[in-house]
Amino acid sequence: MRKLTLTALLGLTAAPAHAATGPFFSLHNTDFVVLLAFLLFLIVLVYFKVPSMLGGMLDKRAEGIRDDLDEARALREEAQTLLASYERKQREVQDQADRIVAHARTEAELAAEQAKVDLEKSIARRLHAAEEQITSAQAAAVKDVRDKAITIAVAAARDVIAKQMSEADSKKLIDDSISVVGQKLH
Repeated sequence: MRKLTLTALLGLTAAPAHAATGPFFSLHNTDFVVLLAFLLFLIVLVYFKVPSMLGGMLDKRAEGIRDDLDEARALREEAQTLLASYERKQREVQDQADRIVAHARTEAELAAEQAKVDLEKSIARRLHAAEEQITSAQAAAVKDVRDKAITIAVAAARDVIAKQMSEADSKKLIDDSISVVGQKLH
């Protein structure tokens, strides 16, 4: 069976080759008919100017591609110009930012120095005010101690004088005091 199938297949494939037998310039020869059809096809193509149309279409396509390439080249140059411009602007902005940061650092250092000076002045003023308060407090304490000492001394002197002085001496002392005050007032 296998042999039969193989033989049938070979017979079918060989049939077109057997059709080309005989005289070449005959309509029964398939090779001649195919050649005639091909030549007729070429004549029809030339008659309807298909090759020139194809050439024109290819030229038009090539021109379109050339225009696209020129446009792409121009766009690329424009993009490179824009890129260079943006890079330059970015450098300028970075330089400006660096200057701002440097200026801010300088200002911060100056402000820190000024704050240090102000703090030292404030501390000096407060120390001076504290010293004045201490001096004032000392003076007030000394005055209080003196006043108390005077009060105590006067009281002690009065007691001593009262014990040692007689009534006649007391009257004489009062009279002398009145006369001294009278002389000083007039």
